[in-house]
Amino acid sequence: MSSDGTGRARVKGAIVASLVLGAVLAGCAAAAAGLPPAKRSAQAVMPKVVANWRSMATDADRKRLRDWRATWLEAVARARKSGAGAAIAAEGALFDPDRALASALPPAGTYQCRTFKLGARGTAMTDFTAYPAYTCEVNDEGEVASFHTMAGGQRPVGILFRDSGSRAVFLGTLAIGDETKLMAYGRDSTRDIIGYIERVGEKRWRLVQPAPAFESLLNIIEITPAKG
Repeated sequence: MSSDGTGRARVKGAIVASLVLGAVLAGCAAAAAGLPPAKRSAQAVMPKVVANWRSMATDADRKRLRDWRATWLEAVARARKSGAGAAIAAEGALFDPDRALASALPPAGTYQCRTFKLGARGTAMTDFTAYPAYTCEVNDEGEVASFHTMAGGQRPVGILFRDSGSRAVFLGTLAIGDETKLMAYGRDSTRDIIGYIERVGEKRWRLVQPAPAFESLLNIIEITPAKG
């Protein structure tokens, strides 16, 4: 082979290698852009997990959870006043604050989630906003479980603690935009999330987040088995 041919071969080989490396890196970036597997998610958000959520929750989050009912009533009142009464009624038990059935913790699996934001914070939001369905997952982590969402500009991820037969407690953080690294719980109070999970129907759960830092007074995430 001529020196020119050898040079072209080397260039071609370098291009192919670069493309392969680029594909590998792109794949890694794509995996990182979505939520990591639950075990990695749990370790990233809470490296040291114990079964008692109270020993891990911040003071601010414990207060949010204590005040959940007052927050709920105010948020729903605002939403109804804004004209969302029919939309709230259409969801039935999802918006009944006292609906809580046995088997609070969803089994491990892939789910369809829908987020509702009630009670606007700031002028950019309305008092009732319903978002399209997206994919979320629950995974068994032994004494606890983990929950993460895999799409959207705001993605809660964290740990589910068994609290009683009719309630599980969620502690986690919020991933925003195209972030590829999850924030540890307790590092930034504006990203910390506390909430609780209840079963409100046949294979229907809700994750309630009282007083999140952004946009709303109350977030409710409906969790149902993935379709198909």
